[in-house]
Amino acid sequence: MKIAVAILQQWHRENPDRLLQAALLQAEHLGPRAFALAADLNKAKGLSMRKTCAVLRDCFGLQLSPGGLSQAMDRLAAKVKPPYDALATELRQAPALPSDETSWWVAGPGWWLWVFTTQLLTFYVVAQSRGPDLLNDILGKDFGGVLVTDCLAIYDDTTAVQQKCYAHHHKAIRKAKDLHPQQGEGFLCEVAAMLRAAVALQKQKTELSPQTFSDLRLALQYKAVQLLEPPRSEPNEESVRKRLHKQRDHLFTFLDHDGVAATNNLAERQLRPAVIARKISCGNKTPKAARTWQILTSLGRVH
Repeated sequence: MKIAVAILQQWHRENPDRLLQAALLQAEHLGPRAFALAADLNKAKGLSMRKTCAVLRDCFGLQLSPGGLSQAMDRLAAKVKPPYDALATELRQAPALPSDETSWWVAGPGWWLWVFTTQLLTFYVVAQSRGPDLLNDILGKDFGGVLVTDCLAIYDDTTAVQQKCYAHHHKAIRKAKDLHPQQGEGFLCEVAAMLRAAVALQKQKTELSPQTFSDLRLALQYKAVQLLEPPRSEPNEESVRKRLHKQRDHLFTFLDHDGVAATNNLAERQLRPAVIARKISCGNKTPKAARTWQILTSLGRVH
């Protein structure tokens, strides 16, 4: 119960004047422990407001309406916003930062849920922007880590050092193979083999001498030039070539920086619970509810 324990205990320590307890107790007769459980069930475990209220009623005899619980969580989110802001500061110091985004619903379409994650924290942002301006606001001007993303154009040139997701590259290659006259024999198979060789090299890095690793890394770079520089006459091959050629500076970044993955799977895994929550609740009804969701869910995902 990360929300229940970490957040509420911290605020009780920092607020001995009982302001937090008084705010929490406005949610009918719910005490801090019961309210913490409700926040954990709804934001960390993904139960709807109605089901969260049903658990409190059936298991503990506590009566609370979904509307009352929602308002109480808005108050809690306002109280715990400083720890949420601290997560943003911490992620800007991360050596590697997988990121992803998906559509969101706030009383209608046109909103986006962003996720930035590390092995220690996950940071959600709900916004009406899917552009680089939001990325710059979140990451700041001095982000020095490796941004790990898919090939969506909004990420291009956002940061100096990036790694593009190999899983998305392989998906594009498989799609091209399905449409290829020879099922990808030749160029497409060679490109896929090059990417697999890069992943294998990363796994062997600690077992190789620095010189051997450097030689193999250079051989991969040379292979990429051979494959990706000359245009291809076959349309499906050319589509893959253009994709990887555009991202040629971000193909092997994960080999040069320890702790960087070849995919942004970590970010995608942190989006899955949010997507499930979106299907259950249809997103948020108001921008205020969206802010509450992003704050409490981020704090509930601290690893």
